[in-house]
Parts: sequence; structure tokens; C-alpha cells
Amino acid sequence: MSVAVTEGIRVSVKSEYVAAQSVPRSKRYVFAYTVKIENEGTSVAQLRTRHWIITDGNGKVEEVRGPGVVGQQPTLKPGEHFEYTSGCVLETPRGTMRGSYQMRRGDGSEFDATIAPFDLLLPYSLN
Repeated sequence: MSVAVTEGIRVSVKSEYVAAQSVPRSKRYVFAYTVKIENEGTSVAQLRTRHWIITDGNGKVEEVRGPGVVGQQPTLKPGEHFEYTSGCVLETPRGTMRGSYQMRRGDGSEFDATIAPFDLLLPYSLN
């Protein structure tokens, strides 16, 4: 699990391998990750955009940018949280993800909430 706090926004991520959707002999490894975004600060913050940096076991890097998460741009009042699950597909049995969410305060100011690096790993060996 990874955890980062930026300006009162705590982002926690845990990942898991999805064996039922993976096909190792075809170099298809599917991972799910669950993100919890908590507003521990004193002012409202809205998630506007996401930026992910995905690196597979061969060092291949893919960047993903876009509005919101899972089709939403949640607004979090102090003490509120938002949780969602998404996924990614790698060609290798291991990799890492990291990134940031662009957040906007009620006064219009913006900042990037860090998503600390986390591993995408198989829970066992495929020997």
C-alpha cells in the first residue's frame, strides 16, 4: 500500500493481481488498484484531473492523463473521502504506478496531490 498527504489530501492505494483476467502466456497481466482520497484539511477540494505514470518490468513507461477518475470529479468537504477501483494491463508480471491528482480549492487555487509509487506484482511465482 502507498500513502501520500499533500495539502491535507491523503491518497492511499492498494493493488492486486487479477488472475481471472490475465493470460501470462500472451504477456497479459491485469492488475486492479483501489484508491482512497481523504480530505483531512480544513477546506473543500475537488479532484479535477489525473496523471498516472505506469512503468512495466522492462522499464517501458506509459503516461495517462485525463479528467476526473472513473467518470467523476468528486468534491470533498473536510472529513469526507472518495474511493474507487480501476485497473491496468501490463506485458510483464511486475511494474509500478505513481502520479498525481490536480485538485481545486473553493477559492479557485489549484495544487497537485501526490500519488505515492506502488507496486503491481503477482502474489506468487509463475514457474
